[in-house]
Amino acid sequence: MPGNSHNASKRATSKKGAAMGSGGKNRSSLKGRGRTLPADERPWHKGYSGTEKLPDKTARKQDKERRAAAAEGRAPKVGVPGTKDTTWGRGGGRGTSMTRATAAAVRGGRAAGPRGPRVAPGRKSNPTKEGPELLLGRNPVVEALRALVPATALYVAQGIDIDDRVTEIVRTSGDRGIPILEISRNELDRMTGGVLHQGVGLQVPPFAYEDFDDLVAASLEQTAPLLVALDGITDPRNLGAVIRSVAAFGGHGVFMTERRAAGITATAWRTSAGAAARVPVSQVVNLTRAIKTAQKAGFTAIGLDADGETDLYQLEAAVGPLLVVVGSEGRGLSRLVGETCDLRVSIPMASDVESLNASVAAAVTLAEVSRRRAHG
Repeated sequence: MPGNSHNASKRATSKKGAAMGSGGKNRSSLKGRGRTLPADERPWHKGYSGTEKLPDKTARKQDKERRAAAAEGRAPKVGVPGTKDTTWGRGGGRGTSMTRATAAAVRGGRAAGPRGPRVAPGRKSNPTKEGPELLLGRNPVVEALRALVPATALYVAQGIDIDDRVTEIVRTSGDRGIPILEISRNELDRMTGGVLHQGVGLQVPPFAYEDFDDLVAASLEQTAPLLVALDGITDPRNLGAVIRSVAAFGGHGVFMTERRAAGITATAWRTSAGAAARVPVSQVVNLTRAIKTAQKAGFTAIGLDADGETDLYQLEAAVGPLLVVVGSEGRGLSRLVGETCDLRVSIPMASDVESLNASVAAAVTLAEVSRRRAHG
């Protein structure tokens, strides 16, 4: 009827569903994440005050904050490492619980103790150029842990198939106090950029390089100083192998250029079999200038060259302060570096093989130097 405002077809209830409250439709995506760690429990935050080892990057952040606070006349906003217990296992854990299979891997083969590894929810991070690196795969991670490669976290994918390697990885990480973070496989895929990881990833911190002047000064304190310089070595496995040989034959340090050369990555750590923790390694801007600095300090610089005029087995300079310069995998010594060396040394070979791998050539040379020094 005219004037009747009632509409029989009008919806009596709202089309929208009931409100879920804070978080809305995204609430379900937050389940299982666990609590957000406060700043004083985050190893990479300047406010970290935990009892676990302080990462070098965090120490630099704290030093920077202290200097800034001193310049501004205020109290520094940094934590006090070692003042807050960040392990779990005494009086109940604080982190998220592990799956039964992973927890069994932690317990397997290890005596129960009052403390265990701390397990916290994992989050994706975008590492910077100087940030930590992930070593991936069951065999590489096992080998790195056996070699005592420094590590700041172990990532384990949820629902991972437990085998002997995973058991050893988790147990060894727990014994060493390395935090174990259990995350989804999709999260680990995102962190690794889709690289095959087999459900495990070991986070290693940035390598702490030695100052070059300190490296030279410390080596000169030894009875027979021995250093190795690398001219354009780009394969981290070769770098790790050279460092391992330096440690095996009594060398006192390694240095290479910052650019266009391999640095100490997780791969180099693993290849060195832990020797990178015992041998000082330095990076320099200009290799030629660094070699000249070593020569002024009393070192004889010898460059390994297949066409060198000096036979390795006739090297009289081996008994004095010696700097062995190793060329790159393909082109060998660069022209300027070769001209800077005092001697160009060749390794005698019985066959028609053109040259040796860079790390093998370094090992042969260091072994001969060690032999000559041992026999006067």
